[in-house]
Amino acid sequence: MQEETDTTLDTVGPRLKHLRLRRDVTLTTLADETGISTSTLSRLEAGLRRPTLEQLLPLARYYGVTLDSLVDAPRTANPRIDLRPMSCSDGSIIIPLTRRPGGIQAFKFVLPTGRDDAKPDLRSHEGFDWAYVLNGTLRLVLGDQDVLLQAGEAVEFDTRTPHWFAATSAGPVEYLSLVGRQGERAHVHTATHDH
Repeated sequence: MQEETDTTLDTVGPRLKHLRLRRDVTLTTLADETGISTSTLSRLEAGLRRPTLEQLLPLARYYGVTLDSLVDAPRTANPRIDLRPMSCSDGSIIIPLTRRPGGIQAFKFVLPTGRDDAKPDLRSHEGFDWAYVLNGTLRLVLGDQDVLLQAGEAVEFDTRTPHWFAATSAGPVEYLSLVGRQGERAHVHTATHDH
């Protein structure tokens, strides 16, 4: 058991360094945000120091991940479905909110600050998508439309139309997305108004 704990703790350093570099954050900035000294952060990332819970909590909060995913804790025999956040190579985080076979799936997306001149990588697939912006500005390229959505705004579209989501240079964006199979829609009724 102790050997398994040692192995788990030994993998935390490289994981912390990977998260920081992927987000393009300096040790100094991370120290300012978490209250952990730069020398301690450096030793943690290099594996020269084992992390304590008091250090892991602010780091997990800053990166927007769970403690379990930060330390890559082994799964337990709990029958509940594990809805761990998934970190992507571009710095975005996808948090599954449902996990059931078929039907509409719900996700929360957290996208890092983007570039306004980013070239859209349009994708299309069967189904429907509904998105609701929680915080920030979401850029949606849908076919030949390029739309900026603010907090509180929602969109729904057929995903066979080429589309792409991104944050703007104004900062990160958080949004909810309901994705349905072909022919399955998440109908949301709102009052219509002109902008």
